[in-house]
Amino acid sequence: MSPVRDAERVAPPPVADPEPLWSDDATVRRLRDGTPPADAPRGTRRGRRSFFGEVWRWIVTGAIFAALASGLLGVVLVAAIYRQARTDQTRPVDAIVVLGTAQYNGRPGRVFQARLDRALEVYRAGMAPTIVAAGGRAPGDTFTEAEAARDYLVERGVPADAILLENEGRNSWDSMRGVAALLEGVGRDRVLLVSDGFHLLRVKLMARDLGLTAFGTSAMDSPIRQGGGGEFSYAVREAAAVVVYLWRER
Repeated sequence: MSPVRDAERVAPPPVADPEPLWSDDATVRRLRDGTPPADAPRGTRRGRRSFFGEVWRWIVTGAIFAALASGLLGVVLVAAIYRQARTDQTRPVDAIVVLGTAQYNGRPGRVFQARLDRALEVYRAGMAPTIVAAGGRAPGDTFTEAEAARDYLVERGVPADAILLENEGRNSWDSMRGVAALLEGVGRDRVLLVSDGFHLLRVKLMARDLGLTAFGTSAMDSPIRQGGGGEFSYAVREAAAVVVYLWRER
């Protein structure tokens, strides 16, 4: 047998080109556009979301973003409140402003007394010639917070004519507005605010918005101790109060 015939006998038959898995025109168009046909193997199909599916996806994304942003804002505000509480800005000013809180028949409560003692300390150090006592009367009270503060300070040697009273404030904003009006009448605008540390950031914002140049010093002997759980709970509430204030006043 000749070598040529042997080669023809052992050579494999030619293989035809494989027929496409999907050969109809519609399938070809789908493949060209990137969308496999319905009978394509699982995992190759790409569905299109419905309109409501897209809306729901954006709602969920927005809700997650808002929650994360709110959490971050809360952390930032609490950190700012803590930082202000621990920053003593005592310096010479036109007036010392002590923010009122609970008093009982003309006698300051422990928290209020700590604020007044700090105001008395900086007054004796010569930081200002005037103390402004701020705070109105709660329902059923005989004395205003400002009157209780005046009596406490006078008993400890502060001349009565060195004390101005803001008697109308029922909250921090009302008190600060009254303080600003009193000081405007005597041509003074630099103040040292005395309160619990967690409270200072918000009242400083208020003072700034009322045209005052404000600094802060905290009542270190307050029962609401720095670093304690009580301070943290008040700081969280203050963070919410700052947000509400900024929202309403802007």
